[in-house]
Amino acid sequence: MINARSITLRRGTRVLFEDASFTLNKGDRIGITGATGAGKSSFFELILGTLHPDTGELTLPPGLEIAHVAQETPAVDRTAIDYVLDGDRELRAIQAGISEAEAAGDGLRLAHLHAQLEQIGGYEANARAARLLNGLGFSPGQEHRGVTEFSGGWRVRLNVAQALMCRSDVLLLDEPTNHLDLDAVIWLQDWLSSYPGTLLLVSHDRDFLDDLATHILHIEHGKVTLNTGNYSAFETRRAEQLAQQQASFQRQQRELERIQGFVDRFRAQATKARQVQSRIKALDRMTLIAQAQADSPLEFSFSRPEKSPSPLLKLDAASAGYGDTPIIADVQLTINPGDRIGLLGPNGAGKSTFVKLLAGVLPALSGERLAAQDLRIGYFAQHQLEQLNPDESPLRHLQRLDPKATEKELRGYLGGFGFRGDQALAAVAPFSGGEKSRLVLAMLIHQKPNLLLLDEPTNHLDLQTRDALSLALQEYEGALVVVSHDRYLLRTVADDLWLVADGAALPFDGDLDDYRRWLSEYRQARERASSSVAAGGADALGKSQRRGGAERKRQLKPLQSAVDKAEQAMNQWLAARQTLEKELADPKCYQPDAKDRLQALLDERARIAEAIALAENRWLEATETLEAAAEDS
Repeated sequence: MINARSITLRRGTRVLFEDASFTLNKGDRIGITGATGAGKSSFFELILGTLHPDTGELTLPPGLEIAHVAQETPAVDRTAIDYVLDGDRELRAIQAGISEAEAAGDGLRLAHLHAQLEQIGGYEANARAARLLNGLGFSPGQEHRGVTEFSGGWRVRLNVAQALMCRSDVLLLDEPTNHLDLDAVIWLQDWLSSYPGTLLLVSHDRDFLDDLATHILHIEHGKVTLNTGNYSAFETRRAEQLAQQQASFQRQQRELERIQGFVDRFRAQATKARQVQSRIKALDRMTLIAQAQADSPLEFSFSRPEKSPSPLLKLDAASAGYGDTPIIADVQLTINPGDRIGLLGPNGAGKSTFVKLLAGVLPALSGERLAAQDLRIGYFAQHQLEQLNPDESPLRHLQRLDPKATEKELRGYLGGFGFRGDQALAAVAPFSGGEKSRLVLAMLIHQKPNLLLLDEPTNHLDLQTRDALSLALQEYEGALVVVSHDRYLLRTVADDLWLVADGAALPFDGDLDDYRRWLSEYRQARERASSSVAAGGADALGKSQRRGGAERKRQLKPLQSAVDKAEQAMNQWLAARQTLEKELADPKCYQPDAKDRLQALLDERARIAEAIALAENRWLEATETLEAAAEDS
């Protein structure tokens, strides 16, 4: 499907890769890996046609539909669901054609376009877009908010949804999990596992690559290799190849030394001239084996905390939230040195609020937060990247923390985080998100905390830095509480899991696989409660949220009834529209003698569209009321 022949790509004077040849077949799921700056994103630009190879040829089949995630979200005056629907370009083209045909009174074209719309599933497009938004963490009702109302991270999710909406042959995803939480990552992974086209994926999430990739396209030292299998299989094979190459290199070096030693020893002896010349020729003919060289790894570690009181921190029936509204309540938790806790929970359940309560950023609305006198917290959150001084260097940031340290000591320390040479002295302003995250981690680690609070620390970090962070955390002697969508990190550093859901924070009895099943059941129950497909929807919601009880069911019953009625009305109008569209698809409607009938059908369609919009709004309002009551009860 996608065929590369001897491709070389340069950026300025720098060669990203050269003489690359490979074939990507239909249905392959290819993980693209390599160090930062190796050329992964540039490879996507080659496929999109925004870059062209300096030499060689990249061929794609004609008419190939390629979807990719936009890097920026324009400030458009559109609702979220309309923005997502724009991803289906064929749908939008047909809809525009229908509007033109109606304005021109072209009945024959209108019939043809309606048939096309039905063929591509256009009448279900809104529902498909809503499911994508819901899976990516948007709450019911948010699909009708304007794009400009969402923050940067949520706009990235809109771009992901728009790309998934496209019925594409090839899907390009460049770090799609960066702005997602764990439940959205799991949902996206499940969605991509059934994607029928060719998937090209740049990701620094090991579990994501392992579960999805059938091949790994690795870019390293200007070379591109295509490997069969997932990332773990590639990493094992690569380690073996590097070990074999290094062993061959060392054997050849010993042989070279032996031959060169003979030449040097007997060069001046006439009786050995023939043997010397023979060995010199052997040296000239020998193909030198390069020393095995992987991308330079990062190495950093946490210093031992100066003091480790026990307990470090205690929450006693503590509640936290914003204003007078608690997000989590009645939390009982004691953190001792060496504790390692990973926080799980659905999107918006309050994980970050919980971390802020532990950090003291949010005061307890009720109960108590009791901190040890010698508690020293290292708190990492994404907003801290914005608090870096853009005009100052990494070295200057550390000098502010530790004025007594020498420049040599601090530059050596920064080198472990990848800030070497002039980069340690450069202004932070142009740094990438990953580089800023590494600097914040460096500053945090330098303070020798005895309690680490990490809220999504791996956002923007590449695989090397994630590996280094995981290893450092495994050796860390203090206590740790972490929120992360990176399951590999959670598996390797968290000994205990806590679930934040439905206003509570409690120990979770299970592992990440159990959480995945719990999350699936939780979502299904929420959907049943929202749509009332099953007669016992309210009871299913109560079971999923572990909030049973006859009194609670009695309180939710009238609200559930309102959802049922609203959904029933909406389904009736949807059925009416489907019947009407079948009539409009009949060519007889567009005969000259059927003009009045056609106009009546078009008027009826407009009336039904208004009724559907009204019914959808009523259903959404009823659903939101039910969900709010369920969460508060």
